[in-house]
Amino acid sequence: MFKPSPIDAVELCEYQDVRNALLEKREIAFLDVREEDPHAQAHPLFAANFPLSRVELDAYSKLPRRDVQIVTLDEGDVDVLESDAMLAARRLVALGFSRVSVFAGGVRAWQAAGGELFRDVNVPSKSFGELVEAKRHTPSLSAPEVRALIEQHADIVIVDARRYDEYNTMSIPTATSCPGAELVLRIAELAPRPETQVIVNCAGRTRSIIGTQSLINAGIPNKVSALRNGTIGWTLAGQALDKGETRKFKDVSEHTRLTAAVRARSVAERAGVKPVTWSEAQTWQAQAERSTYFFDTRTPEEYAAGHIAGFRSTPGGQLVQETEMVAPVRGARIVLVDTDGVRANMTASWLAQMAWDVYVLTDLPAQIFAETGPWVAEWAKPPVVKTNVVAELVAALVNKLAAKKIVVIDLSKHAQYVQGHIPGAQYVLRSQFKQALSRLPMASAVVLVCPDGLLSTYAHAEIAALLKVPVSVLTGGLQAWKAAGQSVEKGATALLSDPIDRYKRPYEGTDAPHKAMQAYLDWEFGLVAQLGIDGTHHFAVL
Repeated sequence: MFKPSPIDAVELCEYQDVRNALLEKREIAFLDVREEDPHAQAHPLFAANFPLSRVELDAYSKLPRRDVQIVTLDEGDVDVLESDAMLAARRLVALGFSRVSVFAGGVRAWQAAGGELFRDVNVPSKSFGELVEAKRHTPSLSAPEVRALIEQHADIVIVDARRYDEYNTMSIPTATSCPGAELVLRIAELAPRPETQVIVNCAGRTRSIIGTQSLINAGIPNKVSALRNGTIGWTLAGQALDKGETRKFKDVSEHTRLTAAVRARSVAERAGVKPVTWSEAQTWQAQAERSTYFFDTRTPEEYAAGHIAGFRSTPGGQLVQETEMVAPVRGARIVLVDTDGVRANMTASWLAQMAWDVYVLTDLPAQIFAETGPWVAEWAKPPVVKTNVVAELVAALVNKLAAKKIVVIDLSKHAQYVQGHIPGAQYVLRSQFKQALSRLPMASAVVLVCPDGLLSTYAHAEIAALLKVPVSVLTGGLQAWKAAGQSVEKGATALLSDPIDRYKRPYEGTDAPHKAMQAYLDWEFGLVAQLGIDGTHHFAVL
């Protein structure tokens, strides 16, 4: 049961409260407010990563209903009243969320109560993929078997189901980029002969399994197999990957689209996906008593060229792979749309099997896709900061930096900081600022910087309260700095915080140790057993 805490309206929540909500399929946002790396070390299955440092940036776009049940979670290594989970809860209350509680004792208490803990990221999706393979016995080929087929010039087509940037970094020889949601739509033209064998790969296992099973579920005439263990398996077999490849899928004919749409809708109907009209969807967009996510499953380029207002760009393959990253409210409703009748239905078929209440928009007029440009998140209104440094004063900022009269603190994500920052800036994670205080260089003033100035503005008051010198915000952030013609430096220089805001996946990049790759595969193989122990998933494989 909920227990009132001594802090404002924030309550304390216990293991059985969260478990009951999951078992009863009630809406709940179980939010792990640690940075991504500690989150990846151990967390409950449906605890979505929602870092404390980004609460104001993520809350309105990821939590569509202001009175949804929210439970914040952290490590549990300090008194709850002083914890990050409590701080995140109070920030959410200040943003207008009315049913916010803190999980008493954090991850440690979850485990002590008998709750199962999972490693890595995107665990609901990855464990579901393993369950699919276990239930459907999804066919696969080993890396040596696929290499032999390539060397024999066999009649095969290899399609890479990852994002294009992942494919471009490293790929299986001869493979073509075709992200997961595109497979059923485009395979007939990538492999027009029914005799051609189709092989689907990703970096590890999940997207290969889901992509392969998508084609099988859709009933394409070709023989289809997954590349077992993806690029990890290829590397562990001592086989070289290509780098910098640019082969991509092409547009398809209307006949191909119509045929694929029939196949996709049949799969969606078997999974229990329901169609929804635009009129009904508009009602849901205005509805306050139900959490509803609106996602466009096409490519980002198609979305930017024309989309429906209020829909977020979430390519279908990645949505299945990373559902909790964009939809942390378990038990919410999801509405999907495309312009072809294939990508939304195939994506929906998987989300339905993952126990989401999912719908697909149908019979839409073309003119409804009238909005253009990339998706822009809804943010909480930033506070007014009277001590801004505006772009016109950048030159003065440069002079003070050179004279070491000020310290520039960069609150960006580590990956952004490495790509370019103000020369001499100090990298500090907002959530780790107290820990970094003792390492800050001495100066008469501090200027906060981030990519666009927004995060700095949110963080200004709390950081100013910790420092004994004036604290300003660079309006417009690094964008304004560059617009003023100033240079940036690259690299991991002056790190006052460990870069724990992102967990290094063992399957990304080209430099992961083989031991880490094998450990990752071993972990994936154990996920089905963990699902059984946890018991809250409601997954139902077709």
